[in-house]
Amino acid sequence: MAKVAIIYYSATGNVHRLAHAVDEGARTAGAETRLRHVAELAPKEAIAANDAWSSHRDEVRDDPTATLDDLEWADAYIFGTPTRFGNVSSQLKQFMDTTGGLWAQGKLADKVAAGFTSSQNAHGGQESTILALYNTFHHWGALIAAPGYTSERGYPAGGNPYGASSVNGVDEAELDYARYVGERVATLAARLAPVASAV
Repeated sequence: MAKVAIIYYSATGNVHRLAHAVDEGARTAGAETRLRHVAELAPKEAIAANDAWSSHRDEVRDDPTATLDDLEWADAYIFGTPTRFGNVSSQLKQFMDTTGGLWAQGKLADKVAAGFTSSQNAHGGQESTILALYNTFHHWGALIAAPGYTSERGYPAGGNPYGASSVNGVDEAELDYARYVGERVATLAARLAPVASAV
């Protein structure tokens, strides 16, 4: 059984919904999962000025927050972030920037990894955001498991070969593709687990 960490940041809830679908897909494939959001960094005044943002912060207030232990524990990790000028949100990036100790010990290497994102517009930087996530995964020595065009389930969701994504809200096709990404990562991690434990 693979152990999969789903680590994400969501401001207004779209990435949160994708994260839950990714988690569902990984569990469907037999994985043990840890679904974790990262800490909020934005000023309270900025959050309070946006009803959707404020409402979502209340919704996840008691949900578990990601720690480095979640990454060390996992055989695979799937990271999610809203697009921020075609890049990773500062909240998720800050968490990723704390992984230097694990990276130096080789504890992030040889793990299956993928990403997901959400944007307001179809050309709002989804692909570059996921690729930006993958830059860090390359430095960690992760084994990128982008979905490519390995399933017909991707086409109704926009056909993003880099990872799961949604546009201006989340529809059922996008949720289904996120489930597929979770299934794919969990399946590949389970196949590689015996090899990794033998090394």
